[in-house]
Amino acid sequence: MVTLKQLAKELNVSISTVSKALNNSEEIGEETIRRVKELAGLYNYKPNKVALSLKQNKTKTIGVIIPDILNHFLAKVLFGIEREAAKYGYNIITCISNESLDQEKDSLRLLANGSVDGFILSVAEETQVKNEIEHFKKTISQGLPIVMFDRVAHDVMCDKVIVDDFDSTYNATKSMVLEKRKNIAFITTLDGLSVGKLRERGYKKAILEHNLNPNLILKVKKKDDHQKKILNFLKKNKTIDGVIAADSSSGIIAINAAINLGLKVPKDISVIGFASKSDSYHTLPKLTTIRQHAKEIGAYAAQLLINRLQNKDAEEDIKTKIVKTTLIKSNSTL
Repeated sequence: MVTLKQLAKELNVSISTVSKALNNSEEIGEETIRRVKELAGLYNYKPNKVALSLKQNKTKTIGVIIPDILNHFLAKVLFGIEREAAKYGYNIITCISNESLDQEKDSLRLLANGSVDGFILSVAEETQVKNEIEHFKKTISQGLPIVMFDRVAHDVMCDKVIVDDFDSTYNATKSMVLEKRKNIAFITTLDGLSVGKLRERGYKKAILEHNLNPNLILKVKKKDDHQKKILNFLKKNKTIDGVIAADSSSGIIAINAAINLGLKVPKDISVIGFASKSDSYHTLPKLTTIRQHAKEIGAYAAQLLINRLQNKDAEEDIKTKIVKTTLIKSNSTL
């Protein structure tokens, strides 16, 4: 593999000139830059990233920690992070916490040893339930900035990208009220998470504003048989004529359960769920969805981190970017 030294010798210029030319330095003339790049291209020269990172004390790599790789929303956020990071010449290393506090701590420890310049992460469920944040604070104190997205620890001073979870369910519930629905239920599998709590609060506010029944709430746990529990809930509460689902699977199951009970969707019961466009194709009729714009969330998170990395010496205020959801009407609502 050709080196900077060999390129410099063949071009009869200094190693410094070759390096600056490859980085389009204003100190180097256009003709010299052209000659250097032509020869580098001829030899298929690639910079030694390890040597470069040691010299600059930068890895140009971002550590990403997500709770669940099988979660469609999180996978799309990851896609958005990678695509945006690549625009600025950054690579990413991804770790999966599997909703475990210990695995989250291990991932931070593993990558904080010089492997990455900073982190983008969504907090594990166990971390949120136990409300442990010291490992985040320790990482930041080591000079490694963190950007949190979706599930965040509000007591950690770092940049964040969140969805308007409260407003989204508030507005979705209000849209059902406009359909003249009188018994609107809320189904969630996210009770232990910050996003789940905010979505429930938004639903409750709309329900109380219109003096509707506030007790039609079903909280489904991981160990539960989700299909059986939702089916029994609708069977037990025969007056339910609307469902707000805090996640995509609950929305899909709610439609299937309603049809199984002989109800017509949306004539007898309307259903709205947090889901992507592709999720809505798994139901008949198609699910009306609250779209979270996952790729945009990933892009914003990458932008915030890279901006902080490139302006490390500047005192910048902590930022929270709120991404507005979109209610996409389909055939499961009137």
